[in-house]
Amino acid sequence: MSGLMSFLAVEAVPDVSFTTDANWFLENVWIIPLLPVLSFFAIIFFGKRLPQGGAEIGIAAVGVAFVLAVLTNIAWLDHRDNFDYHDGQTRTHSEKHSDGDDHASAVIDVDGVPETVVLSFAEEGEDAGEESHPSVAVVNEMSWLTNGGIDFKAGTMLDGPAALMLFVVTLISLLVHIYSTDYVSGDRRYTHFFAFLSLFTGSMLAYVVSHNILQMIVTWELVGLCSFALIGHWWEEKPNSDAALKAFLTNRVGDIGLLVGMVILFFSAGGTFDVIEINEKAVSGEISQTALTWAAISLTAAVMSKSGQFVLHTWLPDAMAGPTPVSALIHAATLVVAGVFMIARLYPVFWYGFVIPGSSINGLALIGSITVVFGGLLAFVQNDIKKVLAYSTVSQLGYMVLALGVGAWTAAIFHLFTHAFFKAGLFLGSGSVAHSVHSFDMKNDMGGMRKFMPTTFKTFIICSIALAGVFPFAGFWSKDEILVGTGGFGVGAEKANGEYTLMLVMGLVGAMLTGAYMTRCIYLTFFGEFRGHGHPHESGPRITIPLIILSVFAFGAGFLNFPPGFLTGDAKKPSFWQERFGHFVEPLAAYFPPISHSVPSWWLAIIASVIGLIGPAIAYFYYFVLVDRKANETGEKLTELPNGPTSSIGFLKAGHTLLVNKYYLDHLYQNVIVGFTKGPLSKAAYWFNQNVLDGVVDEAGRSAERSGRFIYRFIDQGFIEGVVNGSGRASSTGGQGLRKIQTGKVQQYAALLFAGATVLAGIFMIVN
Repeated sequence: MSGLMSFLAVEAVPDVSFTTDANWFLENVWIIPLLPVLSFFAIIFFGKRLPQGGAEIGIAAVGVAFVLAVLTNIAWLDHRDNFDYHDGQTRTHSEKHSDGDDHASAVIDVDGVPETVVLSFAEEGEDAGEESHPSVAVVNEMSWLTNGGIDFKAGTMLDGPAALMLFVVTLISLLVHIYSTDYVSGDRRYTHFFAFLSLFTGSMLAYVVSHNILQMIVTWELVGLCSFALIGHWWEEKPNSDAALKAFLTNRVGDIGLLVGMVILFFSAGGTFDVIEINEKAVSGEISQTALTWAAISLTAAVMSKSGQFVLHTWLPDAMAGPTPVSALIHAATLVVAGVFMIARLYPVFWYGFVIPGSSINGLALIGSITVVFGGLLAFVQNDIKKVLAYSTVSQLGYMVLALGVGAWTAAIFHLFTHAFFKAGLFLGSGSVAHSVHSFDMKNDMGGMRKFMPTTFKTFIICSIALAGVFPFAGFWSKDEILVGTGGFGVGAEKANGEYTLMLVMGLVGAMLTGAYMTRCIYLTFFGEFRGHGHPHESGPRITIPLIILSVFAFGAGFLNFPPGFLTGDAKKPSFWQERFGHFVEPLAAYFPPISHSVPSWWLAIIASVIGLIGPAIAYFYYFVLVDRKANETGEKLTELPNGPTSSIGFLKAGHTLLVNKYYLDHLYQNVIVGFTKGPLSKAAYWFNQNVLDGVVDEAGRSAERSGRFIYRFIDQGFIEGVVNGSGRASSTGGQGLRKIQTGKVQQYAALLFAGATVLAGIFMIVN
């Protein structure tokens, strides 16, 4: 019976997609992004007249949006667990378009009897009697414009991923707003900063609830525009304006892929921008494999630029030129996760386009796995604490893309969720330290900061442990889900979507690197002797309280998705708190593909934990033992061994040089590609313009002049004028001849008439 019910769960649930009837909060979710957008205009027009320079407007707007986001999540949980699609107005797009009724019902019959379906993640042997309902999306739409007979809609789409992102974005943005009131206090563009911070938040919120891909494009670009303004906030310094331009232009490269991919989807789906309809048609096979493949490839280019995937990640570390609160918001909840969210939102396109199920490698998984390792390696050679964290974000985004590439959709979204808290905590923690020492240079201006900043130190340690994936912190649970989701080596992954062994190996290497570079970062920042100037001190409550809140989430957020069998020992009898995150977030509807879920493996978790601790153990031995010992012997404030392995061992020295030069990608882009474009290519284009294009145009002009002269002389003057003048002369001569006949004598006229009659009579006689 359980096997039959599991089958029904897979076959029955996809008959429904969305409803137009739900809780008020779900139907009116558009209010949440609207509030920060309105606050942007309010701050711009009235901010400078207010006591706090407009910051109070931004905080109030985002605060109310956060409260609404929490209530929306509660409403979604109720909708997810208690909404009965037999009684509600749910449907697929095919039903909607066939009957034209916005309130048609979709009823699933099993042997003629309406059935309630079980959880799609029910395993064989589980209690199949437990009832649940599909997590259909709540759609609220209206006509936007009509063109070419097509009625384009605009509206909101609220489902599990969107509800989750509303909570994450509003919470982190609210904490960043509060933090910023202290961090950028007295800034020369204080009001401007909070205005764009609010617009940045509103743009991201509008993006995650977009009803169609046209809205996604608009809000995607608006998020990029806000990031450009905030990264270049201190535009008077050339490195800052250069960083903003680099971010903007690099993202435009990927945006070509975004536009191409969206156009492919529009036409291949029959002329619709609707996200649900596109996904439904991808799942049902109405879009060709070729179209899905090219759309997935094009959209992946957009993800590579926006979400910092190798080799289009180079803008992201340079974006640290912006204020630290902006860095936290970009890396935790807005800009860089937009690409990951797009994959999750249009997952059927990637699922079928890259043929994820049953495979062992695909473009998405390969790009993600390379980014995990290559991004992590770059963090080892950074002296700027924010750039260490920036390359860490590149690596962690690689984990998310890797997870989506191997079919571990829920694990990817779970890691996006947990990563938001500990990465925001780390960035804001780095800003707290830099605010005290007026520098981000760990080697020259930090060291021993734990003595001066105990709260910042403790929260930074908690978030670092979570990032390293140490049990039982949040990062452990989400990383473990990603690793087991690869199905590599077949370890505990009987129900994985493929056997991605290479991705598992790269993920394990990435876990080892993460702990190592964060150990280095912690040592250089908080241990040893203070190497800076002045008198560092702990930050105020507007900075430390957000750090404390984020560290609490960094520790406990992972508890929201315990695997089956945890604390009970029996995976076949799941408890309420197990897999709650997946139950809350993952859609069970016609617009989502039938993904499988890997069976958790404690052996893999243990192996991954051991491997993950090797990196920090090596880094600890190097810095806390060898460097400290050498520093005590020499009495110097050392940060590295004078003759360390990277200066004495050939291949390590070469590798270190490669990393310091960031794989020479900036050299490739700026000196080779841009240099070639500005130099030889522009000169060649100028020569071609002057000598070929201008030559063709000039010769065409000269030829036209010669042709004009020829036509004027021989055709116009010689022929046409001759014909006209000749006809005039002939007419004149003929007239003169005829005048001789016109005598006015009747006898002469009669004689002529008689002669003519005689001639005609002769002709008739001859003819007859």
